[in-house]
Amino acid sequence: MDLLSGTYLLAVLLACIVFQSGAQEKNYTVREELPENVLIGNLLKDLNLTLDPDVPLSSPLQFKLVYKTGDVPLVRVEENTGEIFTAANRIDREKLCAGISSESRCFYEVEVAVLPDEVFRLVKIRFLIEDINDNAPLFPSTVINISIPENTAINSRYSVPSAIDPDIGVNGIQHYELLKPKTAPKRTFGSITNDQGQNVFGLDITETPEGDKWPQLIVQQILDREQKDTYVMKIKVEDGGSPPRSSTAILQVTVTDVNDNRPVFKENDVEVSVPENAPVGTSVSQLHATDADLGSNAQIHFYFSNQISSLAKRLFAIDNTTGLITIREPLDREESPVHKLTVLASDGSSTPSRATVTVNVTDINDNVPSIDTRYIINPVNGTVLLSEKAPLNTKIALITVMDKDADQNGKVTCFTDHDVPFRLKPVFDNQFLLETATFLDYEATREYAIKIVASDSGKPPLNQSAMLLIKIKDENDNAPVFTQPIIGLSIPENNAPGTQLTKISATDADSGRNAEISYILGSDAPPIFNLDRRTGILTAVRKLDREKQDRYSFTVLAKDNGMPPLQTNATVTVSVLDQNDNSPAFTHNEYNFYVPENLPMYGTVGLITVTDADAGDNAAVTLSIVNGRDNFIIDPLTGVIRPNITFDREQQGSYTFQVKAVDGGRLQRSSTAKVTINVVDVNDNRPVFVIPSSNYSYELVPTSASPGSVVTKVFAVDNDTGMNAELRYSIIGGNSRGLFTIDQLTGNITLKEKVITSDHGLHRLVIKVNDLGQPESLYTIALVHLFVNDTVTNSSYVQELVRRNMETPVGQNIGDGEITPQTNDYVKIIIAIIAGTMTVILVIFVTALVRCRQTPRHKVVQKNKQSGEWVSPNQENRQIKKKKKKKKRSPKSLLLNFVTIEESKPDDPGHEHINGTLDIPVELEEQTMGKYNWATTPTTFKPDSPDLAKHYKSASPQPTFQIKPETPVPPKKHHVIQELPLDNTFVVGCDSLSKCSSSSSDPYSVSECSCQGGFKTPGPIHTRQL
Repeated sequence: MDLLSGTYLLAVLLACIVFQSGAQEKNYTVREELPENVLIGNLLKDLNLTLDPDVPLSSPLQFKLVYKTGDVPLVRVEENTGEIFTAANRIDREKLCAGISSESRCFYEVEVAVLPDEVFRLVKIRFLIEDINDNAPLFPSTVINISIPENTAINSRYSVPSAIDPDIGVNGIQHYELLKPKTAPKRTFGSITNDQGQNVFGLDITETPEGDKWPQLIVQQILDREQKDTYVMKIKVEDGGSPPRSSTAILQVTVTDVNDNRPVFKENDVEVSVPENAPVGTSVSQLHATDADLGSNAQIHFYFSNQISSLAKRLFAIDNTTGLITIREPLDREESPVHKLTVLASDGSSTPSRATVTVNVTDINDNVPSIDTRYIINPVNGTVLLSEKAPLNTKIALITVMDKDADQNGKVTCFTDHDVPFRLKPVFDNQFLLETATFLDYEATREYAIKIVASDSGKPPLNQSAMLLIKIKDENDNAPVFTQPIIGLSIPENNAPGTQLTKISATDADSGRNAEISYILGSDAPPIFNLDRRTGILTAVRKLDREKQDRYSFTVLAKDNGMPPLQTNATVTVSVLDQNDNSPAFTHNEYNFYVPENLPMYGTVGLITVTDADAGDNAAVTLSIVNGRDNFIIDPLTGVIRPNITFDREQQGSYTFQVKAVDGGRLQRSSTAKVTINVVDVNDNRPVFVIPSSNYSYELVPTSASPGSVVTKVFAVDNDTGMNAELRYSIIGGNSRGLFTIDQLTGNITLKEKVITSDHGLHRLVIKVNDLGQPESLYTIALVHLFVNDTVTNSSYVQELVRRNMETPVGQNIGDGEITPQTNDYVKIIIAIIAGTMTVILVIFVTALVRCRQTPRHKVVQKNKQSGEWVSPNQENRQIKKKKKKKKRSPKSLLLNFVTIEESKPDDPGHEHINGTLDIPVELEEQTMGKYNWATTPTTFKPDSPDLAKHYKSASPQPTFQIKPETPVPPKKHHVIQELPLDNTFVVGCDSLSKCSSSSSDPYSVSECSCQGGFKTPGPIHTRQL
């Protein structure tokens, strides 16, 4: 059981090795002589082949019978189904396996390749040929002669030449017999009929160790030569087929005279070995035989039996006298390794002696290996055509090597003689698959002559070689290649249509149609270019204009004519070279610049921008002033215009000249443009009061004046123009009770409320007039005195009061500590009443209580230290009503004409100072400023002037210059000094609401003004004479 298990495991292991190598074996049994198209088997089913659906196949499944060129196969394999059928040439076992006596050894082998390479396997099919009884046994001759001595003992046996049947097994020879006669025996002299012979002789069959059946004749009766010397019989041989086949021969037995002794061989069985290269005449064996008789009966004659093969009779010779066997012809072990020689020794009697000589022909390495090439890929005129796209391990041919020699002399190795992209892969014993080992490349090598060498292991070894030609078939596996992947071209503009630019060239490593190249413009190529499909000449079909497009980039394709076609692309860049075909171009035909009249000499007026569509030197533009060079200069490169003079709008309001632009081309081109420079007014004049004509004047306001009536009027003029001359009036001080109001446009001062007793006296109004100039508004302050009373009884006193009020700071309301005569009378009466009632405490208490609960109309004040002064209107009641009463100390210093504000120090808390803040109506200023649209162009600007904001967006290094409505003028510290009569003008350096500072030195930059309430901070007001 262990031995069987080991054998089984070994068989499984061998089967796995064969399967992994892509080789399988399959055995079939087939009877000989079958007609054509008899189904033998189905490889697809018998091999259990299944296809993996996930593995794509390059071609349909195919079963290809592999056989040697020139051979006629005995079977046919259906390529699509794998079914095996008998072919037109019938299988003849006796012809196919001549000389083979064992049925198990007669095989017919073929190889079948399962294709394509994705599922490749090589199947060796062994057909066991089954014998049929198609041959009858035959005797060597139709008459068989045997000599038997008359003194032969009963039951003696004599060999009869055996018949020969090519069939084997049961279909071979099975039976011999002597036939009985069908008629009565006929007696003749010297002979006996068959029945007599059959009674005298019998027939027996002996079987040799090799399985052969030999007939033997048995003597059954005593022979008497004098009575009967010849017996003629018929012998029959029959096989075991169904139906059986048979044949007959005449057996003639001759009774010879008495010979007491026959020859005896020293050895009946002799075995010798002779090398196959033994020369002719070499002794093989010396037979020895003896005979006990004397005389002629003892003379022995040696000869070969007629039962030996014709080959043995041809190769060997025997000396009839000596019994020496020699070589007659050269031996060939491969033809027959063993020869059995039956040698008979006869002394002249009828019964010779028999000896068997077995000659073993030993092997000599005298045969070179044979190479049998069976193509899997059918050759054309002896050459295999193989695509360069063939995958790895593509099977080309089955190589079978053989050596007829034995042992080491017959062991063969197979290889290729040099390095090629192919290899020999072992599949079966002495069989190799020739397959691709690497990828093929037609462009590298187009043809291979593979030398296959087979060498045995003899000493010395013998070699054999065979040539196998393989031509690589070109496939379209190479795309065209441009000589330059990026093609750069330059061409001057204004070319003639059809101008040839270049010739595009590409190569293809393939051959034939696969290397035929067509040139095509890419989809991104503009229609201005044309490419000849065959020659690759690139032309410009129209005139190029660099100013429209100075560079073109597009692709060109090179496409071969293979199936499928392959293509590649290259990038073509065409640079259009400039020619001086464009004149310089001004951004405007006419330029209008607006400059302030206070622009300093060599300040920036504006920028002239010129463009030239050309490039390089052709676009290098130089500017110059044609006329007006005395007044202006221009930078030739940047185009900045600067004045060579100072402006005065009142003398000349505009300037006009021509500017010329010339390019740097070889043939220069030029153009001109008109430039107009308009001088713009600057807010450099402050308003001047006309009314009042003096700060010392005053107007009488009757107490009977009704609210809304005009009590007086102020009027001022401004020498500037436009918005710089627009004036606005406002009361910025002295109207703490809100008794008066002023029209900001007309300057009319009207009474706002009805005059009451406390309003009587002198009122000093601080009137401010300012223009709407930008970036800084200029203003002037004037004092308007209003005397509220029914009449002016003492004008000198009023004038004196006005003069004294001029010494009072502007920020302080007049009337502090002053009591008018009418008010003095009222105070005396009140003091008398209070003094009279002080005697009665209760009356004083009641009076004080009532006094505290009622709202007093007048305040009791001290009498001024200076006698004879008028009492100013009491401001207490109106201050309480508006809740704006503040206690401040009078300023310590007072200058006449220059007003500044300093923080007051309340050293005297008992002194009640008038409100020192000039409350400028901010709402009025905002309304006034809001009425003017600062985003619009002033009336002094020309509406159709060029857009300088766009104009200065050039590459010029000069700063962009644009005159805007809010462009500030150079600040001039105009101190508001009005040329009024002496001591009649208050001078203020800046608007009391604003403190303007400029952080830019550029006279055209906008100054940033931050407004600080200078008059909001109570303090002394100082005046300074300029």
